[in-house]
Amino acid sequence: MVDRNGKLLGTVNHLMRNTLTGEITKFIVNRKAPASDLFITHDDVLEATETRIRLKTASDETGENG
Repeated sequence: MVDRNGKLLGTVNHLMRNTLTGEITKFIVNRKAPASDLFITHDDVLEATETRIRLKTASDETGENG
């Protein structure tokens, strides 16, 4: 997963799905310590391909420091 500017935030290691519809509701992004894992909703996603998910915001706008 990368921010709007292409900065790597971490790797998606789990998907949460709606049990009734099967729709993805959150992406859980595994990050290196001491950074906390991220929980990202589909509303936060600007674009997604088979190999990359890009967020609508830059990491400095969300207060994330890598």
